[in-house]
Amino acid sequence: MKINVVMVEPEIPQNTGNIARTCAATGTKLHLVHPLGFSITEKAVKRAGLDYWDKVEIEEHDSLEKFLEKYPPEKNNMFFSTTKGKHVYSEPDYSNMDEIFLLFGKETKGLPEDLLKKYIDKTIRIPMRKTLRSLNLSNSVSIVLYDVLRQKNFGELEEISSYFDE
Repeated sequence: MKINVVMVEPEIPQNTGNIARTCAATGTKLHLVHPLGFSITEKAVKRAGLDYWDKVEIEEHDSLEKFLEKYPPEKNNMFFSTTKGKHVYSEPDYSNMDEIFLLFGKETKGLPEDLLKKYIDKTIRIPMRKTLRSLNLSNSVSIVLYDVLRQKNFGELEEISSYFDE
């Protein structure tokens, strides 16, 4: 099982640090699609990711076009997260997919409209009240990622027994 979180042009360093930490904890590969709204060496990114940076596999891409050339959506299990998604994130059956790509757009604009229209059947959304614009990006990544993991019985993740069980 291989899960990839793809952040397209992230703008807020703390979100990227938090997402990197989540990816490290779950064994998920993190893709960063440039341009980034910050330097990966910035203090805020490092602080949010704590000491997990050496435990996460990161692949950087010069642009969204280059990412899509390397990983064509037609040949990969790719899901595009957007508040306008056609499907609720929990609808797809991820359980039988060997590799999955979960794409998330920049905090202020999301993923490009033309990309979402082209792959409308692969768009996913997190249900929320209509009066609000969106959830925090790092929270959104966690919600979707953990549902994929749940459908895959959490793969290789270790179950830790409670100290009450001792």
